[in-house]
Amino acid sequence: MKENFSFVKMQASGNDFILINNFSREISAEEGRELARRLCRRRLSVGADGLILLEPPEDPAHAFRWRFFNADGSEAEMCGNGGRCAARFAVEEGLARARLSFETLAGVIRAEVQGSRVKVTLTPPQGLALRMELWVGERPLTVHFVNTGVPHAVVLVEHLEEVPLESLGPLLRRHERFSPAGTNVNFVKILSDREIALRTYERGVEGETLACGTGAAASALISTELGRTHFPVRVHTRGGEVLTIHREGETLLLEGETRRLYRGLLHREALLD
Repeated sequence: MKENFSFVKMQASGNDFILINNFSREISAEEGRELARRLCRRRLSVGADGLILLEPPEDPAHAFRWRFFNADGSEAEMCGNGGRCAARFAVEEGLARARLSFETLAGVIRAEVQGSRVKVTLTPPQGLALRMELWVGERPLTVHFVNTGVPHAVVLVEHLEEVPLESLGPLLRRHERFSPAGTNVNFVKILSDREIALRTYERGVEGETLACGTGAAASALISTELGRTHFPVRVHTRGGEVLTIHREGETLLLEGETRRLYRGLLHREALLD
């Protein structure tokens, strides 16, 4: 792997990502994991929630294949906000048209880019489970679950700001019900039959993030399945942006703004301990 290479920093709903055009395949999967661990460190390097590599697709009908690495170096099947950034990046880098599809470990994702606003179709939800009574720490919780590309546990609460997320999040994230892979954890407050507010503890980041696209989709779906909301659902994120979740048949669509922050040239010192 060469010492210096170009990257673009983007964010969507407060989730920030390092994006690299890896069509040359100069960065292997193992190198991608190590790059993510080193580059995503806040204050010590570039800092980000994840690293996204765009590579040639296996099927030429699609624009690209992506590799998504969390900040801890683990590879994730899908990331909704990362997917929106990747779609815009591909269009602006000349790798795709405004309507495109790309390959992920979760399946093929379709996207539509309209300037800074991007809509992606998520893979069909799987494993829906409602009203599970789980013992978490020293108390029982009613927990719901669905996989919207990655696994998500959802807990409805009345007072979102009072949730002890940093203590409850890890307990649910590693609960035996979701072993061995674990789960992302979402705490949701119903604002109206069309709006919810969300806080997410993300697996791989191992902390609260300002937003989570697949978590927003999971929370919107579960609140609707429980009869509390109706599609389209507006999701108020911790980062302040409002995401919109649509449903077309069995397909969920995630729509919102993206921001291209800067282009940079990584120096080898960004990888040092």
